[in-house]
Amino acid sequence: MPTSSASATDASKPAAASGGVQSLERAFDLLERMADAGGEVGLSELSASSGLPLPTIHRLMRTLVACGYVRQQPNRRYSLGPRLIRLGESASRLLGTWARPYLARLVEETGETANMALLDGDEIVYVAQVPSKHSMRMFTEVGRRVLPHSTGVGKALLAHTPPDEVRALLARTGMPAATEKTITTPEGFLDALEQVRRVGYAVDDNEQEIGVRCLAVSVPNSPTAAAVSISGPAGRVTEAATDRIVPILQEVAQDLSVALTSTSPPQS
Repeated sequence: MPTSSASATDASKPAAASGGVQSLERAFDLLERMADAGGEVGLSELSASSGLPLPTIHRLMRTLVACGYVRQQPNRRYSLGPRLIRLGESASRLLGTWARPYLARLVEETGETANMALLDGDEIVYVAQVPSKHSMRMFTEVGRRVLPHSTGVGKALLAHTPPDEVRALLARTGMPAATEKTITTPEGFLDALEQVRRVGYAVDDNEQEIGVRCLAVSVPNSPTAAAVSISGPAGRVTEAATDRIVPILQEVAQDLSVALTSTSPPQS
């Protein structure tokens, strides 16, 4: 699954010298490294990846454990703690709020309903939507969860995930057919991901719902794996419309990426 990459080494960070609190920066860096490693690591792994000495890491981890943000496992390894869940849920809601002006811009420029979705575990969850102004329009409830194999956003989010991880995810979720056009084999889905990498966008062509087409792109460098999409009736989201819409999607995704990675509040 795509992840945000932690900084190369603590020594390479200029923030502490410009007024940051070094121990706080180091603690957050360790949490990010744990997330990138799958949520559970040993102290020696953290030391090797961060360049920090073991005593420093041990002191920081003791503090994070005491606060509930890290948990020590019986095997002496450390895992991300339950108190991070509340922070993550609140941040996800804000992510949708921040995205709405960019989705509104998509609606204005494409005429179709715009969505933002995240990969949450093995599922896709929609976190924001701005509906089309057409009387015939698509509607997806914010908070709805779907499986990745039948959606454009799912393909966009998994396009750069290693094939063995994709196969493992599909084995866990299964590949039920939502329509007769749903991809229902791992090989077919991996072929679709290759197509996404080749052309730079994903398509759901009547695969989630008959009569509906969706175009999606990932948000580059997003703090968490995210994608934006437009969806509409197949009669409007045609091949000709795709050529016009995809560059708009890519531009909005790039602008949203800049906003989400900025230290200032996102603005449209």
